[in-house]
Amino acid sequence: MIAGEEVLRAATRMVPAARAAALGQGLSLLPMTETLFHAVAGSLGRGALGFREVPEGFDRVLADWSAGGPVAYVEAEYFGGVGEQRAAVWESGALVLGPLRVEEGEPFPSAGSPISRALRRLGVAARAGEDEFSAVGLHRHRDSGDWVA
Repeated sequence: MIAGEEVLRAATRMVPAARAAALGQGLSLLPMTETLFHAVAGSLGRGALGFREVPEGFDRVLADWSAGGPVAYVEAEYFGGVGEQRAAVWESGALVLGPLRVEEGEPFPSAGSPISRALRRLGVAARAGEDEFSAVGLHRHRDSGDWVA
């Protein structure tokens, strides 16, 4: 999950297993680690809204969190430069973008990758020659757990 620092700070107080990491431009990242998944999912399955790692019903939690500011849920799965992306954004309790997805082998649409579009919705500005993914520093780690290690 990606949101403003204050939004995720409030969310982590409600979920002790949650650990946020600072990104750029006033945003933070809350990785969906296995520990967090089990803390918020209980015995429910995976795959809400077509995402691989969203616990069933967790979209309602994201909608609740978005009362404090927009919240994006993003997934990227890459190996050797080939992969897929998914993203959605909630704001004021409602899903306002997505879910967006680009599968392996599909080109990004002219509007940009799902993650870049979600970051733009959160107010991220990229400089010439960079995308929003790089602008906030998401390229720093490849694995979710590395963000909170």
